[in-house]
Amino acid sequence: MKEYQSLSHTRWDCKYHIVFIPKRRKKKVFGVLRRQLGEIFHELALHKESRIVEGHMMGDHVHMCLSIPPKYAVSNVVGYLKGKSAIQVARKFGGILFEPTSATRKKRTSGTTK
Repeated sequence: MKEYQSLSHTRWDCKYHIVFIPKRRKKKVFGVLRRQLGEIFHELALHKESRIVEGHMMGDHVHMCLSIPPKYAVSNVVGYLKGKSAIQVARKFGGILFEPTSATRKKRTSGTTK
Protein backbone atom coordinates (compact mmCIF):
# COMPACT_ATOMS: atom_id res chain seq x y z
CA MET A 1 0.00 0.00 0.00
CA LYS A 2 1.19 3.50 -0.78
CA GLU A 3 2.37 5.65 2.04
CA TYR A 4 0.87 9.09 1.63
CA GLN A 5 2.32 12.18 3.21
CA SER A 6 0.05 14.69 4.88
CA LEU A 7 -0.41 18.38 5.44
CA SER A 8 -2.96 19.87 7.81
CA HIS A 9 -6.03 18.96 5.71
CA THR A 10 -4.69 16.81 2.89
CA ARG A 11 -2.98 13.53 2.18
CA TRP A 12 -0.78 13.58 -0.88
CA ASP A 13 1.63 11.67 -3.07
CA CYS A 14 2.80 14.06 -5.81
CA LYS A 15 5.75 12.90 -7.88
CA TYR A 16 7.05 14.65 -10.96
CA HIS A 17 9.52 13.48 -13.60
CA ILE A 18 11.76 16.44 -14.38
CA VAL A 19 14.33 16.58 -17.20
CA PHE A 20 16.58 19.58 -17.68
CA ILE A 21 19.72 20.52 -19.54
CA PRO A 22 22.44 22.54 -17.79
CA LYS A 23 23.50 25.77 -19.49
CA ARG A 24 27.08 24.74 -20.19
CA ARG A 25 26.83 21.03 -20.86
CA LYS A 26 30.30 19.78 -21.62
CA LYS A 27 30.77 16.11 -20.90
CA LYS A 28 34.20 16.53 -19.29
CA VAL A 29 32.89 19.23 -16.94
CA PHE A 30 29.72 17.35 -16.16
CA GLY A 31 31.74 14.22 -15.32
CA VAL A 32 33.77 16.13 -12.73
CA LEU A 33 30.68 17.58 -11.08
CA ARG A 34 28.50 14.50 -11.27
CA ARG A 35 28.93 13.16 -7.72
CA GLN A 36 28.86 16.53 -6.05
CA LEU A 37 25.77 17.66 -7.96
CA GLY A 38 23.81 14.73 -6.52
CA GLU A 39 24.62 15.82 -2.98
CA ILE A 40 23.83 19.45 -3.78
CA PHE A 41 20.44 18.58 -5.35
CA HIS A 42 19.43 16.41 -2.37
CA GLU A 43 20.35 19.13 0.11
CA LEU A 44 18.51 21.86 -1.81
CA ALA A 45 15.39 19.71 -2.26
CA LEU A 46 15.13 19.41 1.53
CA HIS A 47 15.05 23.21 1.80
CA LYS A 48 11.74 23.16 -0.12
CA GLU A 49 10.35 20.20 1.87
CA SER A 50 10.79 18.03 -1.22
CA ARG A 51 12.83 14.94 -1.84
CA ILE A 52 14.48 13.32 -4.80
CA VAL A 53 12.97 9.85 -5.18
CA GLU A 54 15.22 8.87 -8.06
CA GLY A 55 17.75 10.69 -10.20
CA HIS A 56 20.06 10.03 -13.11
CA MET A 57 22.71 12.32 -14.51
CA MET A 58 23.35 11.61 -18.14
CA GLY A 59 26.18 12.98 -20.25
CA ASP A 60 24.41 16.23 -21.02
CA HIS A 61 21.13 16.28 -19.08
CA VAL A 62 19.55 15.38 -15.75
CA HIS A 63 16.51 13.17 -14.99
CA MET A 64 14.90 13.50 -11.57
CA CYS A 65 11.77 12.11 -9.96
CA LEU A 66 10.81 14.70 -7.35
CA SER A 67 8.25 14.38 -4.59
CA ILE A 68 6.96 17.92 -4.08
CA PRO A 69 4.24 18.95 -1.58
CA PRO A 70 1.16 20.54 -3.19
CA LYS A 71 1.78 23.82 -1.37
CA TYR A 72 4.79 24.48 -3.67
CA ALA A 73 4.59 25.11 -7.39
CA VAL A 74 6.68 22.66 -9.39
CA SER A 75 8.27 25.49 -11.37
CA ASN A 76 9.36 27.25 -8.17
CA VAL A 77 11.04 24.15 -6.76
CA VAL A 78 12.81 23.29 -10.03
CA GLY A 79 13.88 26.93 -10.49
CA TYR A 80 15.22 26.95 -6.95
CA LEU A 81 17.16 23.69 -7.50
CA LYS A 82 18.69 24.89 -10.76
CA GLY A 83 19.49 28.42 -9.56
CA LYS A 84 20.97 27.58 -6.18
CA SER A 85 22.94 24.59 -7.51
CA ALA A 86 24.48 26.84 -10.18
CA ILE A 87 25.53 29.32 -7.49
CA GLN A 88 27.07 26.57 -5.34
CA VAL A 89 28.99 25.09 -8.29
CA ALA A 90 30.31 28.53 -9.24
CA ARG A 91 31.45 29.15 -5.65
CA LYS A 92 33.17 25.78 -5.30
CA PHE A 93 34.85 25.59 -8.68
CA GLY A 94 34.95 29.19 -9.88
CA GLY A 95 36.17 29.79 -13.39
CA ILE A 96 38.40 26.73 -13.43
CA LEU A 97 35.86 24.46 -15.06
CA PHE A 98 34.12 26.83 -17.43
CA GLU A 99 35.87 27.95 -20.56
CA PRO A 100 34.37 31.01 -22.21
CA THR A 101 32.25 30.24 -25.26
CA SER A 102 32.62 32.10 -28.54
CA ALA A 103 29.49 34.15 -27.70
CA THR A 104 30.95 35.42 -24.41
CA ARG A 105 34.28 36.18 -26.07
CA LYS A 106 32.46 38.34 -28.64
CA LYS A 107 30.59 40.21 -25.90
CA ARG A 108 33.82 41.00 -24.07
CA THR A 109 35.69 42.24 -27.12
CA SER A 110 32.82 44.16 -28.75
CA GLY A 111 32.52 46.62 -25.87
CA THR A 112 36.13 47.83 -26.02
CA THR A 113 37.00 51.24 -27.44
CA LYS A 114 40.13 52.16 -29.30
